[in-house]
Amino acid sequence: MKPENQTRIVYFSHGGGPLPILGDPSHQAMIDFMTELPGRLPRPDAILVVSAHWEEKVPTLLGAARPPMFYDYYGFPPQAYQINYPASGHPALAAQISKTLEDAGIRAHIDNQRGFDHGLFIPLNLMYPKADIPALQLSLQQGLSPQAHITLGHALRGLEEENLLVIGSGFSFHNMSAFFHHDPAMITPRNNAFQDWLIDTITAEIDPSERETRLTDWESAPYARYVHPREEHLLPLHVCAGLAGRAGQVIFDDKILGVRCAAFLW
Repeated sequence: MKPENQTRIVYFSHGGGPLPILGDPSHQAMIDFMTELPGRLPRPDAILVVSAHWEEKVPTLLGAARPPMFYDYYGFPPQAYQINYPASGHPALAAQISKTLEDAGIRAHIDNQRGFDHGLFIPLNLMYPKADIPALQLSLQQGLSPQAHITLGHALRGLEEENLLVIGSGFSFHNMSAFFHHDPAMITPRNNAFQDWLIDTITAEIDPSERETRLTDWESAPYARYVHPREEHLLPLHVCAGLAGRAGQVIFDDKILGVRCAAFLW
C-alpha cells in the first residue's frame, strides 16, 4: 500500500454472537468503543473484513454485489435472526484483491454466494449503522498457519485502493468454555499474562521481523493455548500485523463478557 494513503487497519474483538446488538450489558464497553471508533478514522471508501468465522482452502473473497445475511450462530432469540446490514458488496475490489494476492503468488478465490457473517455485520452495525459504505470479507486459510496469515497481510500491501479500512474481526480471548463457566480467579491472571504479551508484541518499537517471529511463535506466549484453544480468532491479527509492518497502538483494553480483551489500530 502507498505510504501516503489513508488506509487504516484495526484488529478488534467482535463480541459474543449477536449479544452486542441485543443489548447485553457485559458488552457495554465494546459497544461504546465501536460506536466511537469511526470518529478516530478517516471515513473509508470501502471496508475489508478479515473474518474469524470463515475458513477456506485458499484465501477467499466475498464477491456478491448485495450480500445476504449469514447468521452463523445458534440458540439465540428470534430477533437475533432479524438483524440486517444492507451494505453493498464490492465486486470490483474483490477482483482487485484477488489479483493482488495472485500476483504475490497466493492462490485466491471469489465466492459470489456467501453472505456477511456476524464478524462483519455485528461490529459494522455499531460503527457505520447507515450501511452506506461498500464492504466485503476475506477468509482465513485452512490449516491456520500463523506465517501464512502474516504473508497474506504482506501481499495485501500491493493493493491500489487508497482509502480502505481493513478490519481484523476476531477476539483476543476466545476460550468458549471459560467465557460461560469461568472462575475469574483462574481466568484473570492467565488471560492478563497473554493480553500483556500481545499488547507488548504489537506496540513495542522493535524490528518488524522480531514482531513477526513472536506472532509466528504465538503458542509460546504465556497461557496461549488456554486463551486460544483454537487460533481462528487470533489470526485476523496476524493478517493486520503483516499488512501494517509497523507497531500498532492499543485502542481498547477492557472487558467483554467479563473477560479482558484488546484492540489495536495501525
